[in-house]
This record gives sequence, structure tokens and C-alpha cells, in this order.
Amino acid sequence: MRSLSRALVRFAVILPIFALAAPPVAADTAAAPPLGTITGTSAADPWLYRGSDIPRDPEWVFGELPNGVRYAVRRNGVPPGQVSIRIRMDVGSLYESDAERGYAHLLEHLVFRQSKYLAEGQAIPIWQRLGATFGTDTNAETTTTGTTFKLDLPNATTASLDESFKLLSGMMIAPALSEANIRTELPIVLSEKRERGGTAARVQDAQQAVFFAGQPLADRLPIGTEASLQNAHQAAVRAFHDRWYRPENAVIVAVGDADPAMLADEIRKWFSDWPTASPAAPAPDFGAPKAPAGADSANPVGETSVLVEPELPRSLNVLYARPWHQIVDNIAYNQGLMIDQVAQSIINRRLEARARAGGSYLLANISEDKISRSVDATSVAITPLGPDWRKALADVRAVVADALTTAPNQAEIDRETAELRVAFESSVEQRGLLPGSKLADDVGTAVDIRETVANPETVLKIFDLSRAMATPAAVLAHTRNLFTAPVIRAFYLTPQAGEADSAALHTALLAPVKGNGGARLNTKPISFASLPAIGAAHLPVRAAPTGLFEIEQLDYANGVRVLMWPTAYEPGRVTVKVRFGAGYQAFAPGDAAYAALGDTALVGSGVGTLGQEELDRISTGRKMGFDFGIEDADFQFKADTRPADLTDQLYLFAAKFAMPRWDPNPVQRAKAAAKLQYNTYTASPQGVLQRDLGFYQRGGDPRYKTPTPAEIDAATPAGFKAVWAPLLARGPIEVQLFGDFDKAAAIAALNRTFGALPSRGTLAQGNPPYPVSDPKLSPEPVVLHHHGDPGQAAALVAWPTGGGIAGIRESRQLEILSQVFTGRLMEALREKAGASYAPQVGSNWPVDLARGGAITAQAQLDPRSVPAFFEAADRIAAELIASPPSEDELNRVTEPLRQLLNRASTSSAFFMGQIEGATTDPVRIAAVRTLMTDYTQTTPQAMQALAAKYLAPGHSWRLAVIPEGQSLAVRIPAAGAPPARR
Repeated sequence: MRSLSRALVRFAVILPIFALAAPPVAADTAAAPPLGTITGTSAADPWLYRGSDIPRDPEWVFGELPNGVRYAVRRNGVPPGQVSIRIRMDVGSLYESDAERGYAHLLEHLVFRQSKYLAEGQAIPIWQRLGATFGTDTNAETTTTGTTFKLDLPNATTASLDESFKLLSGMMIAPALSEANIRTELPIVLSEKRERGGTAARVQDAQQAVFFAGQPLADRLPIGTEASLQNAHQAAVRAFHDRWYRPENAVIVAVGDADPAMLADEIRKWFSDWPTASPAAPAPDFGAPKAPAGADSANPVGETSVLVEPELPRSLNVLYARPWHQIVDNIAYNQGLMIDQVAQSIINRRLEARARAGGSYLLANISEDKISRSVDATSVAITPLGPDWRKALADVRAVVADALTTAPNQAEIDRETAELRVAFESSVEQRGLLPGSKLADDVGTAVDIRETVANPETVLKIFDLSRAMATPAAVLAHTRNLFTAPVIRAFYLTPQAGEADSAALHTALLAPVKGNGGARLNTKPISFASLPAIGAAHLPVRAAPTGLFEIEQLDYANGVRVLMWPTAYEPGRVTVKVRFGAGYQAFAPGDAAYAALGDTALVGSGVGTLGQEELDRISTGRKMGFDFGIEDADFQFKADTRPADLTDQLYLFAAKFAMPRWDPNPVQRAKAAAKLQYNTYTASPQGVLQRDLGFYQRGGDPRYKTPTPAEIDAATPAGFKAVWAPLLARGPIEVQLFGDFDKAAAIAALNRTFGALPSRGTLAQGNPPYPVSDPKLSPEPVVLHHHGDPGQAAALVAWPTGGGIAGIRESRQLEILSQVFTGRLMEALREKAGASYAPQVGSNWPVDLARGGAITAQAQLDPRSVPAFFEAADRIAAELIASPPSEDELNRVTEPLRQLLNRASTSSAFFMGQIEGATTDPVRIAAVRTLMTDYTQTTPQAMQALAAKYLAPGHSWRLAVIPEGQSLAVRIPAAGAPPARR
């Protein structure tokens, strides 16, 4: 059952917002049977539910075509006008022979290149003209067990749906698998392989080989091998397609703002003639994990391996591997999953408590999953703090051993079931917000894992009926099952040669271990009623409508201002955002280490008398959050909560300002994490960019520099408090509150929390905002080096633009220009040269700063292609200056932007994001009213003028990340002259 078994993997479910939209309309189907009724296995039952007693969701309409194609359709109005189509083919990398490795993924590419109804290279332009954005609305993915083609068609009409189903049918049934198309697509696939390769891929390959030894999964990643891909030819690829792209292997899902009967008719119209001339190939055998010779129940430890990667932190992973069996997805099975999840959650909470207290590991957790229909596994993942990996392993094993010998108490169980229930309850409350794309994906996933789907009400009902089954004895039994397996395998990654070997790892796993019950937690509940008041409640001194929808502004005398928008369109969901201070601009130049530590340790430092564990306990069974982020010009707290929890959520946020706690343990833990992370940056070009890009984008501003381990070491808990205490104490606060809440009750809660804070004062009383720095313009790139794969590089060119609300229309027009640039860069580097899989161009315009924006083109490349990237970027910039884009080229950008805005505008979160800062800058309210015209109405001449203004030669800076030991020779064009054409 998709909704229950997958949701049980998490403590909470965060659902996307698509508010202001009509709830889904039930399909005209028979009523679902009562809970617990066995539906049988007759052909009359919906194909997804045969043999299961899970009550079927009556909003789905299921069908089968005579040739074997199965389909599921459903009406859903979130977002309005959109229909999401998924075609899942039951073929992935595990279906390939040795000579075919990578063919399933190669086919995914080829069907987009040319097919019965698609001319070569026309898939992207056609759907762009229909308003679908490439890469988000149109995409595909290949896994070990399946290939899924995805289309989210906005503004779906009868004509556009008919055209889309026609195109998709041709792609599946009759792709043009010519030798020319294979040769054209191969460089693109190989560039994707290169970009996904390197150190991380090497580690993944090594771990797969150990964990799935003796099974196809050990060496069957979807990307394939370069040798098999280079040897791909027309006859072999066509044979692979004919073997697996068959109607009985296809499931088509269509969900959206359309009549389900019409969607089913379209599927019948375009897929009924899919031929089934040849006999079906038998499904491959994925094998089962087996203990190696010499291993038995007394010694189940099998394959172990140690890999040395100098740039990566230590990690130790242990796999308890059991054979995968096709289950019957029924109520009893899901009840067992619930108890499994409770058992895992109890252990994970104890492991986290040990880590918070300081010890031998930074992180540790266990999880259970059924992997690629190959292994039913329990995984243990450990991040040791230092070279004593044996101690880290022993400490984690001791916590697990205690859970295996002594049952948890009922209070621990009740705590975890309360956490699970709030997630399921929220799903019921917010079922009308589920987008059609999510519902379509859920059916695809259910097919892949051979389970069913259920609506939120059914999931909650099954959970409530099962809750009493989670007794201490039952949880103990399930815990033991989780750690019972015919073979145990382990993989240790270390940066230090000689630190461990396979034999030492094998011995450590067999060493006797005594259970440690010291990690069992205090389960005594904490009540918000017992916490001190923030202060004396105060009423707002001003309340007035903003003039935008029903959004109202409240001003308090202490410097807190509130934007609130109660809506009826987001049942059960409330979002709280708190913006304060000046972000990175408030730090002194020498505070980079404390900025980095604050990003992870500020919330964990606690509130008043509540440390991390107490914060967890007080929110048990509640939907509450405490996300934190640092932006250029503000800090932000954010949480998604529920109407019943809103008052207490506001208290927690306000208490962080009124009574911050300065627990040193989270700071020390954050320091350890930062130091472990630092060396990983050099393992890949992307890592170097993550470490250094912000620093160079802002002209070498030290506040944006990633602190070194030595700088992290020099930071202290006392210094952390000295930096962060003034930032919490001073400066205006803007609270955004939107969603399903009672206005009067929310104002009363605000009066007692944010209204009760002391006067905020001004930023000038503490650290004044330091000005933002501009990057140094130069045609010669900054060259940085990484220590990873010698075949990987990254490059970017940035043309500075501006910032501030006064230029908001121009910033939106620049987004159009950057999308035009992206299309041309994709054509040059991906489609023609195969030099980069996904080059992109983006425009950033910081509304809160007077400058600092840029148009940035970037790509991951082979090092030899870096000069070609710079030349292509310069050439495209020069072409945009020299002549305007065509009307069709513009329409293929503005129509997807129009549809993107139409969908985004069904969400209150979208509008609240647009008006951040409006309590002090009301111009931002007015700017919302021009969103659609600014992003979608332009002219070729306007684009040409913007290109001339910002993309001129000499008005850029550039950066390249290449392998250590290599050099970069880039021809620098003469100032004021366009680069030579290639």
C-alpha cells in the first residue's frame, strides 16, 4: 500500500502547497469495500488491488487494454488546468545483459530524439510551445527496475492532450532507433555519465559490489559502462527495445483537471494498436543474497571491504541482507510495517541522543528498505568522528544490542506512534492540496515496488486500528527480525590508508557486544503551559489591509511587524516565516566561522530551559518545525504547522529571541561536522564551487568564505554566543503567517509571543550592515583545482546586473533573456557537441540589496571542453547583442513561464514569498500586480537591448574548476570584439 508503507519511513510528511485550487473531484466509480474486506483476485477487480484487502481509492479509475496495457486515471484540480501523465515501462538496468549495460537509460534518451510523430530534436520545442518546461514538466528517469516518462502538461486542453498522447505513443511504440540517432545521443549520455561519475560514483560502485555480491545489482547501475555504450548499435538497441517495450510492460497514469473518461479514451485511442507479435520475454531473475562459504547463523558476517578516498570523510555502513520476496500488500502486512517503523524510530532516537551528548560518532541511524526487488535490507549508517572507527561501531552496536535484548517501555512506543499519527492525520487534513503530479508518481512507485495505493483516510484508519498492536513485546520481536539476516556485509570508507582492512572490519563485526541502555531517553512529557511567558502581552499599534487579497499588516510598538493571510484553501496547514536582522550583511568580516556554525547550531542551542531533547519531547505528536537559514540580507526561521499547534509554534520562535539558550554541545557538534565536510569539497568540481563560489561572486568578501578546519577549531561556544546574541536581540522582525487559521486566535497568540518581546532597537546598536562587494571583472578566468576525477571540470561566466525593488521589472525580463540563453547553450554544448549534459543559465537579482545580481552561465564538462564553453558563452552573448531572438524562440520561453506563473499563483506561499520585506517596503505589494506581464510580455528588441546592456564584452568574470595538476589555456577575445565563431 503506497501511502502507508512509504510514509512510515519518515517521522513527518511535508506536503507541497497548491492552495487556492478546487479539491479533487471523485471519479464515477463503485464505492470502495469496507476496511478489511478481501477484494479477491477476479478479473473484475482493479488490476492494482488484485489479491489485496486494502480498500481501493474510489477516485481512481483503473483499466486494461486487450494488448495488456494497464492504466489508471483520476480527476484532480491541483494545480488547476494541469494534467500529469506518467508512462512507466517495466525495464531498468537489471533487465540488461552484460553487453547491454546502459541500454535502458540510452533508450530513455533515444525515444525523445525522434519517433513516429516527432521529427528529430523536436520533442523539447513542441512541448515548450504547449507551455511545458524542459527538465521539470517534461522529463524521464531510469532506475534499476523501471523507466518512467513524465509530462506535466499545463493549461491542458482536449487538443493539447490528444497531441501529447499521440507523441508519447509514438515514442514508446515506434522510436527511430537509427544508427545516426544513436551516434548523436551517445555523447550526451556519456557526458551525463561523466558528470555523475568521479569520486562519489567510485564509492557507490565499490559499495554496491560488496552489499549485493553475487546478484546483478552488484554492478548494474543505470548509467551503464562506457564500453557497452560505445559498442551500442542499431540492431542491438532495437532488439532491446523490442524485448522490453511491450504493452504488457507498460502502465500509463493520467491525473489532472480533466474528465477521467476522456483521459481513458485517449489512452485507448493511442495505445490500443501497440503490437504484441512476438512472445513476451520472461522477467529476469534478480537473485538473492547468500552467505559466502564458511558463514552460518553463528557467523553471518560475509563480504567486507575498505576503500580509501583521501578527500572524503569516514563512513561505515553495515547491511543485514535478506532475500526479497513478493509480498501480498494487505492490511496485516502494513500493520507489520508500522511496528517495524516504531522499532527503527526508537533506536534512531537513542542513537541521536548519544551523538548529541558527544561521543565517538557524529551521526548514526538505521533504516529498513526493500531494494530494487533484490534485497530486503536493514542498513546501519555511521559517521565516525575520528580514526577510531572500532569505537564508533561498538557504541552503535551497543545501542542496538540493548534494543535486541530488552523491550522498550510503552512510553517510548507511544511517543513514536504519536509522531507517526500526526503525519497521517495531516495527510487527511491536507488531501485537497495534493498535486496531480504527486498522485501520478505514487501509482508509478506502487507499480515498481509491487504494492497498492490508498487514500489518506484509509491510511489513518489502518494506523489507528493497528496502534494497539505495537506492544513492548511486539516491538522487541520486530526489532530482532530487523537484525536477523542470512548475511551481514560491511563497507568502510576512510581518508587514511592503513587505518583498517577487510579482515579488521570482519573481526569488529563479530566481536561480542554488551547492550548499552544508557541511551534510553526520558519520556516524561513537557507541557507548554509549564514554560515561562515571553513577557506582557501587547496589542498591535496598527492594523491595516495591504490591498493585496486579504493580506493584512499588523505593527507592534516593539518593532515587530506581521503579514497575515488566513485562507480557506489550505485546510490543516499553516506556515510561519520569521525574517529578522541583516543576514550575511550583519556579520563582521572575521565572523565567517560563526556564520557557518550558526546555520547548523543556532536552533540546536535551545530555547530557555529547552535543549534539543526537550524540544523534541515538547513537540511529540505535534506538527511543528524550526528551520533556519541565512540569506544575504536577513535571517529566517520557518515552520509548517497546524491550526491546533500554531500558538505553541509562535511561542518557540518568539522564545528564541526572548530567552535564547547557549548550549555548547550543538556548537561542538557543528564544528565537528564542518571539519569533516571541509575536505570533501575538493573531491569534485561541484564541491569546489560549493566551497568557493559565494566568496568569488561577492568579490572576495570574507564573510562568504567557507571556514577552514583551523578557523573552525578557533571558534568557541563563548565566541558563538558573542556573535549571535546581538543578532537575535536587535533589529526589526517581520512575521509572515498564512494558511488555515482563525484570525482572532492568531492575533491573540501573536500578542502573547512576538508582541510581548522587548523593543528590538536598531541594527546600528549592534553590528551595522557591512556593504556587499562586487566581483572583479576580467576575461581571464579564476582557475581553481579539485582532487577528483581527472575527466571532470566545471566552468561559469557571470555578467553582473543589479539589485533592488526599483528594478524589479528589468530583473524579470532578465529571466526571459537567461532562458533564451539557456536554450542556445543547450543546443551548442549538449545537442551539437555533447560536451555537457545540462548547461544552464540563470538570473539572480537580490531584491533586498542595491546590487549583487548576475546572469550566470555554467556547465559541468570534460576539462578539454572548458575553453569551448567560454567561447560558446561569449559567442551566444555576442549573437544576442547583434540580433534579436526570433518570435518563436521567445514564445518557447514565455509560454512555459506563463504556465509556471499560472500554477504558482494557486499557492499562497508563492505570493507571500513575493512580498517578503513589504512591511518596511510597500512597493513590493505593487510589484506583485505586474508579475505576469513582466515575465511574459516582451519583444525581441527588448531582449536585444538587455543583452547589449549587460552581456557586453569585458563586462563579466569567469571561473573554472579543473583537476589538480592540469592547466587551462583559454584564448581571451580582444576587448569590445565578439569571439570568433567555431
